[in-house]
Amino acid sequence: VQLVESGGGLVQTGASLRLSCTASGVTFDDYIVAWFRQAPGKERVFVATISSDGRSPIYDNNVKGRFTISVDNAKNTIYLQMNNLKPEDTAVYYCKYARTSDIVRAYWGQGTQVTVSA
Repeated sequence: VQLVESGGGLVQTGASLRLSCTASGVTFDDYIVAWFRQAPGKERVFVATISSDGRSPIYDNNVKGRFTISVDNAKNTIYLQMNNLKPEDTAVYYCKYARTSDIVRAYWGQGTQVTVSA
């Protein structure tokens, strides 16, 4: 199993970015996927999650209304659309995948850096 994130970069406040996380060695018929982020000197924290059971995505309050998580099953790719970025969104962003039938066995990507300048 391999998860590879991309799409990070350096942007100004108010800009948008779309992060991608392409998964190999997994199936997207039974999944729960999520994005986390880790700012310098801080713990990794939850950003957003979505699952294959059709329930609505869940977002951290700090990103609700600005970020959108989605999945393209055909491309085995998880996206995080980030709009109206703020300096406090600066962090390394990680994607996480697990099968809902085996949720304790989770896989992480290597992370992609997002830096938002004031």
